[in-house]
This record gives sequence, structure tokens and C-alpha cells, in this order.
Amino acid sequence: MLKRFISYYGPHKKMLALDMIASLLISLLGMVYPIVTNRMLNDYIPNKSYRLIVISGIIVLILYIARMFLQYFVQYYGHMIGVKMQSRMRRDLFSHLERLPYSFYDNNETGQIMTRITSDLFEVCELAHHGPENILISSIMIILSFIYLLTIDWILTLIIFACVPILIFVSRHYRKAMRQAFKDRRKSNAVINAAVESSITGIRVTKAYTNALTEEEKFAKGDEQFVSASKSAYKAMGRFHSSTSFVTDVFNVIILIAGGLFLYAGRISFGDYSTFIVSVNVFISPVNILIGFMEQFQNGVSGFQRFVEIMDEKPETDAPDAVELKDVKGEIEFKNVTYSYNDSKDVLNNVSLKIKQGEKLALVGPSGGGKTTICHLLPNFYKLSEGSGEILIDGMDIRKLTLDSVRRNIGIVQQDVFLFAGTIKENILYGRPDATDSEVIEAAKRANIHDFVMTLENGYDSEIGERGVRLSGGQKQRLSIARVFLKNPAILILDEATSALDNTTEVLIQNSLDELCIGRTTLIVAHRLSTIRGADEIAVVTGGKITERGTHEELMKTDGIYKKLYSLQFSDSDLQ
Repeated sequence: MLKRFISYYGPHKKMLALDMIASLLISLLGMVYPIVTNRMLNDYIPNKSYRLIVISGIIVLILYIARMFLQYFVQYYGHMIGVKMQSRMRRDLFSHLERLPYSFYDNNETGQIMTRITSDLFEVCELAHHGPENILISSIMIILSFIYLLTIDWILTLIIFACVPILIFVSRHYRKAMRQAFKDRRKSNAVINAAVESSITGIRVTKAYTNALTEEEKFAKGDEQFVSASKSAYKAMGRFHSSTSFVTDVFNVIILIAGGLFLYAGRISFGDYSTFIVSVNVFISPVNILIGFMEQFQNGVSGFQRFVEIMDEKPETDAPDAVELKDVKGEIEFKNVTYSYNDSKDVLNNVSLKIKQGEKLALVGPSGGGKTTICHLLPNFYKLSEGSGEILIDGMDIRKLTLDSVRRNIGIVQQDVFLFAGTIKENILYGRPDATDSEVIEAAKRANIHDFVMTLENGYDSEIGERGVRLSGGQKQRLSIARVFLKNPAILILDEATSALDNTTEVLIQNSLDELCIGRTTLIVAHRLSTIRGADEIAVVTGGKITERGTHEELMKTDGIYKKLYSLQFSDSDLQ
């Protein structure tokens, strides 16, 4: 994991080197004050060299001014290195998320993913900046101050340094507990974000059902989990800091007693004793920095671990010998397809069906029968395992075709339309981003949405709000149809495309869908059986199997499931 983290420094090697050089100079300049102090107390003041006292002070001031600019450089450019690394990680993570399979999003909430891409990576950014600097500056300061203390009195120095192993032991003892505690805290923070994302997205449903208190209770549970995790994290941090602070305080006690005894015995002079006190603080300060850095280190490491967890999720990949699907005619065939989610009970069991080029096949049946699963398998959203049958497009197994080429030739219109925040034009262009304005308008006209768009003040540049909140259900559906018109795929999937609409709107949408289906091989899932009476073939899917097949007329002549479903929706006089 360390190697992966270091790799993100790659594009910033030169700036990192300058940052480290500046940090090194800051460390060296930090040793000026105790050295000058020693000279002052042992030489310049006793010998009344007032000129040297003033010159030394001015030199120290000039060096401190130089250190000020160096610290600015380190703070600004060092942080920018961290920000750019964070940006690279965020782009890598987002790109990876775009390539993960449907199954990943079935098992991970949006709010938790957002936490990993925002606050987790911020902590990684802080570690990326402060980590090398704190380690370099503090280590050099400790080494230099230790060497300088040895020149004053090596016995007193070794006595003080004997406390360092104790400090290391205490740090290591509490570090493991603190790491796990902060990792748990991050998980609970992700739970809160997930709850907020879910509640805000569904705020209209919450208000409609007057369930604000229910949502508050759900949020409170997540918040209590966060408070509990924070309690454990800060308890571990409190033990860590209080114990390590006590050890560093012992440094001062030792120098106070041992130094006083050495001064009393005449082993060191008053000037050396005073310099020793100043120098010990120079030694203790970087030690405290390293101790404080441990908290940031734990945050950064746990954030990077959570980043790596997602990056290690296997993305969708093409088969090694995958080829492009070209010149698509649109013939579809399912051959003995069996499928289950997460090795559970089979959702589809030995399903076989065939749709000829340009034909319509309608799937009907009770909910949970496997209709939508068939629709998800065709674009390869979920992969069939070996020995679970075949899905063919124009006679080619989709597992041996590139994912992009398969999906590029399939258009989908669903019941739950998803529109992106932005303009009407931008959402239609999602079907084909390189389309011209005239092609966008033509697609809108064919979807019967153009006239509505022209009534808006900004026309196609009108903002539709988050998930198209400023549009009606029918308008959103027609916008999604325009998107498919622009895409112009050879294969079309209509998954409950009109079931959420009122009868009047359904008729308008159905006219658009009928035009959309012309010349395309179409797979239709519908509960409203009136919309699929004209299908070339109807397949009844129940319990993961196709139990009936035929045209509307053929199925109505049998006393099967289809006829019973149809009779539930229409009066006896309509049954024919």
C-alpha cells in the first residue's frame, strides 16, 4: 500500500524536492538560536562584546526572515502538492467507479461512496503534504539538536535521550488502538452521509407521507453511531496524547534536576546550562510534532485504506479476445440462460427465447419473475458465468464482444427516468454527445417534446433541476425517449416505460415509443397489457421460466396465465 501511495508523488518530484530542500533549510536555521545563545552567554556578554551582540542579533533576524519565506513556500507549495495528489486520486477513483459493475452499486450506498471521494481523500491530502515535511524536519532537528547537546555535555544528553525509547514504546502501544478507532469513526461518518443523501433525495416522499420524524429517528441512529465511534476514537487519542505528553514532560524534569546537579558540581557552566535548556526544547519540539503527527497519520492511512478498498474492486473488463459489435442487425437469442444474484436462488432458470431483426418481444408476468433481469443481462450489466447459457446478438456471444460496442447499440427507456442536473439540451445530448443542434431538435420533435421546450423562456438551454425535478413525469419520459432517438440504436429495451403515467400522458408517450420502435429489435416489459397487444410475440415469465409464448390472439385462446392477467385489467367484453 505504501508503494501505491508514493506513486502519486511521481508527477510532482521536482516540487517535492524543492519542498524538502526548503524543509531542510528550515531545520538548519532552527539550530541558529541555541548556537547564538551559547555564544552570547559564554563569550559576548561576559566579554562585553556589545558590537558582536548586536550583529549576532541582526544575523539571527535576517535568517528568521529567510525562514519566514521558506515556511511560506513549504506551506503553500507543499499543500498544493497534496491537493494535486488528492485531485489525481479523486479522478482515479471516479474513473474506477464509472467502470465498476452493477453489482457494486447494489451493495454500496451513494453517501458512503461520496464520503470516500471527499472527506477521506482530504485526510490523505493532508498526510501527503505534512507527512514528508514533518518526518524530514523533525528527524533532522532531533539529530542536529542531539549532536549539539552532546557537544555541551554528553552524559546529560544520554540521560535525556534515554527517555526516547519509552516514548517510542508508549506511541506504538496506543497507535494500533487509535488507528482502528479512527477507521470505525470514518465508517460511521459514511453512514451519516448515506442517510443524508437518501433523505434529501427522497424529501418529497417524506413530506407527502409526513414522515419527517421517522427520517429524524433514522438519522439520529446514524448520528449516535458516529458519536459512539468518535468517543472511542478520541478516548484512544486522549490516552495516546496524555501518555506521550507525560513522557515529554519528563524531559524537562530530568534537565531541571540533572542539569542543576551538574551545575552545582561545576561540571557545566551557567551559560552551558542555559543553552542546554534552550536546546532541549529544540529537541523536544520536533518530538512533539512527530507525536501530534500520529493522529494525522492515522486519519490519512485509514482514508487511503478506504480509497484502496474501492480501487481494488474489480472493474468491468472485456474478454481478452473481445471484438467490436459492428453493422448490427439486431437479432437476439437467449439460449438456456440460468442466472442468480450473489449465488442465491436462480432468478432465471434455463430461459430460451429468440427475437428476429426488427421484431417486438413483450415480457409479461408477475413481479419478481425475472423480466427485468432479462433486460439487464442483454446489455451485459450482469455477466453470465461459464456454463450458464448464452446470450447472442447477431449470432455472437455478448461475452466475446466489447462492453462499449454492445451498449452503444442498445437503447433503454425505463419507468424510473434518470435525468442529470443541467439543461434540456445537455440531457438529450447524453444519447450522442457529438450530435448537432439540428439533430437534437429533430430527436425532440420525434419524441413529442419539442413544442413544450419552445414554450420555455430559455428553450433547450432551460435548467431542469436535480433529477429533472422541474419537469412532469411525462415530460421526463419524453426527454429520455428523445435521448434514445438521438442515440439511434439497433436494439431497444422498454422496461415499464409507461406504467407510472396517467392514461392521457400514456397515449402520447406510447405514440412516441411506437415511432421509436420502428426498424428496431425491441424487448418490452409491460404490466399494462394493452400496450403490447401488437407485439410479434409475447412471453410469460414466472418463477424465472418462460411458461407461455405466442401472439396476443394465440395466448387469449388458452386458459393460461396471460389470459388471467389480461382479464384482471379489462372487462369480459374486452377479452378477445
